[in-house]
Amino acid sequence: MVRDYNCGSEAEAAPRTTPDRVTRSQQSAMSSKRSKPEVRFRLRITKGDAIAIGPGKTDLLEAIAKTGSLTSAAKALGMSYRRAWLLVDTMNQCFREPVVTTTSGGARGGSTVLTELGLEVVRRYRHAESAALSGGKRDTDAILGLLR
Repeated sequence: MVRDYNCGSEAEAAPRTTPDRVTRSQQSAMSSKRSKPEVRFRLRITKGDAIAIGPGKTDLLEAIAKTGSLTSAAKALGMSYRRAWLLVDTMNQCFREPVVTTTSGGARGGSTVLTELGLEVVRRYRHAESAALSGGKRDTDAILGLLR
């Protein structure tokens, strides 16, 4: 599943095309004819201009919980350490308390862990995502039936 880790604007520059190059939208259209349709909700909660929590940030929090390391979590998700750090920083600024804490130094180089609030945010986000999916099942099934 492809996740969007964009923290700000959803706008993206259009790719340049040449006769021998296939654009992402063309690739997507071609693969959509062969792939099985699926339903994905992309819940985002914003605070001002910032996205406080969304699918990519939730994935990052889960990866941090699993690995105990921001570096390892970033690698697991295919993003740079800097990008992961910026996402965590945004979340920590948006919520009343930090969702992630770090310790530095030591023989193993420190660690990154979710706070109790971070664990609660992940739990509640996944529950809301699941509720949206099951609550809209009748309509999404009907839409799926209308696809080729």
